[in-house]
Order: sequence, then structure tokens, then C-alpha cells
Amino acid sequence: MAGPRNVEPKCYSLSHDQLIRLSQPIRETLSRTPYTPPEGATVSIKSLLESLLPQEIPPSDRIAGDEDSKERFRKEIRDFCLCCAALASAEGEDSPNVYWITKDLILAAKSAFHELSKAVSLGSERELFVELMPEVLPEVKGVIRESSIDTEEEEIVPASAQVPVAHAIVAALQFRWLVSQVSYPNLGKLCSLVIPCALTALDHWSPEVKEQGMLSFIHIGNNMNAAELSWYEEAILDACCRNIPASDELWHRVVEVSVLLLTCTQRMNPRSFWFERMLSEMLAHLERQPFNKERRIAWLTLIEPVFDAMGLFILAHFRRIFALFFQWMHADDDKTVILFALFLSHTFPMLCMRTKGEVIVV
Repeated sequence: MAGPRNVEPKCYSLSHDQLIRLSQPIRETLSRTPYTPPEGATVSIKSLLESLLPQEIPPSDRIAGDEDSKERFRKEIRDFCLCCAALASAEGEDSPNVYWITKDLILAAKSAFHELSKAVSLGSERELFVELMPEVLPEVKGVIRESSIDTEEEEIVPASAQVPVAHAIVAALQFRWLVSQVSYPNLGKLCSLVIPCALTALDHWSPEVKEQGMLSFIHIGNNMNAAELSWYEEAILDACCRNIPASDELWHRVVEVSVLLLTCTQRMNPRSFWFERMLSEMLAHLERQPFNKERRIAWLTLIEPVFDAMGLFILAHFRRIFALFFQWMHADDDKTVILFALFLSHTFPMLCMRTKGEVIVV
């Protein structure tokens, strides 16, 4: 399995004065940005982000060559990058923890990454993120894990009651944004770092953290090949199965990520146990509330790649599938009727032709 290079990142070659200059626009914009904590919040996300910005140190107080001093400075660089990632991740997000982050802050954060990559003579921002992720992901993963559920305890309690869930949400946003900045083939070289962190987010009890884990896995599934995913495929697919009975607000994401990762890893093996388990879990969830409009529309919209990959093996589930279809035929919403008609005109005829020994490519 490919792993990150054991070379010190170029971003550590930045000088303290350069780091202060890079952070100044963010510090000024952040200080004048109004912030009201969400109702019931116990922590201030704005204060958290401000604490990640580097502090000015008079030259007389700097100890050149001291190893502890060097490590403190490296941490300042990592913290600054995490602050920028948190700000940039707010683009398009409606989470109450980051809704207050303005376009100016988002642009300032992205600009800081651009200037940082130029300051340390990297060819592009992509190169910066590839070398940066091994440095920051262990810390991000640790923050998410600290507020997760400790399943080894007799009572289900947060692994660390001292870590507010808001910190885990911000960490999950940072992770999702950083992962989305790296694409194929570079992301596969980081799979031993990225996938365990994504699994930690996916297994979290908070729906907001879970959703960021799902979004991360969608990007991972589209930017890693089957061989890279195979190192973790059982853990990934098991996590997907366990998340299928998630809340309705995440159902669309659950189906999307499950279909993508199932077909990415098992496409060449239609007899795979995972097809059976995944489809059974989905059908059971649909059967509990067959007239739930959002559930059926999301499933009908996204499930076709699984049917295509399973081929004739889907016939083992047809009794359950058609029991649902007969109920949905009389739905009073146009979207369900259209999706059902598409299934009857495309997927169903294709399967019928396969039963006659022909494989038709449509």
C-alpha cells in the first residue's frame, strides 16, 4: 500500500515573518466579522479559529536552532493551515457552526494557501495539500475521535466528555475540504491516512460529522482505484451498511456513498456477499416506511449502478423490490412516477433479456 513520502514538507521552510504576513489579512478580517454562537453552544468557534493563528514573537525571544522552538513553529504552520481549511470549508455549508463565516474570510483563506505555496516554491497548491495532509490529518482525526462514542464501555458515552462536539464538526469540515483538494492519482498515495480518518468521521454519532465523512468518501470513491480501496473495503462497506438506517436527512447521502463504494470495490464480483447485505439493508429500511417520498426518490435515483453490477443476481431480491414498486406505482408525486417509468423502460427490460442468456449493453 502506498504511503506518504518521508520528506519534510516545504511549508516548514517558511520563516516566522512570512507566516505572520500571510496570516495578517485573515486575522484582521476575522476580528471584525460578527459572530453569535448557535443556541445552546458551549464553545466559540470564532475564538477557536483565532487561537489557531500564529502569534507575533519579538526577534529577541526567538531561540534559533532550538529543537523545541522549531517544533513549536511547525505547529504554528499546521494550526494556520487548519484555520484556513476551516474557513474555506464554509463555502456552501449551512452548518450553524460555520454559517457566520463570510465570503471575504473564505477568499482570504484560499488566497493564503495560494501565497503559501508560492512562498515555499511549490509548483501548485495541489502539491502543498499533498505534502500537508500527512502533517495535519492525525490531529484532525484525533479531534473527531475524542468526541465519538466509546463502544468498549458498558455505557454509551462520549469517549471524552471534555471535547465539545462542535470541535469534531469543525475538524470534519477541515478534513472534507482538505481531501477534496487532492484528486487522482495523488489521493491514492495517501489512502493509509485518508481512509481511516474518513471512517472515524463516518462512525461518529453526530449527523453533521457523519455527513462530512460521507462527502469525503464520495470524493475518495471518485479519485481512488479499486486496488487502493481494497485495503480497507471490508471496513468501508461495513460502515456503509451500519449507516443505512441513519436519519432521513442523511438517507440520500447514505445511498449515494454506499452505491458508489459498493460498485467501485465489487463491480467485478456480482456474487459478492456485500451486494446481498447492502441491498437487503436498503430494502429493509424502505419497507419500514414504504410511503416515505424522500426515501423512495433518493433510492430510485441512485440505485441503478447496483442493479447493473449485480446482473441476474438481482433476481433473488425481485419479490421484495416489486412489492415496493407495486405500492409506489400509485404514488401521487410526479418524480416517483417518472423514476418508476424509467426503471420499467431501462433496467427491467435489460434484466429480462439477460435471463435469456443475452447480455445487452444499453
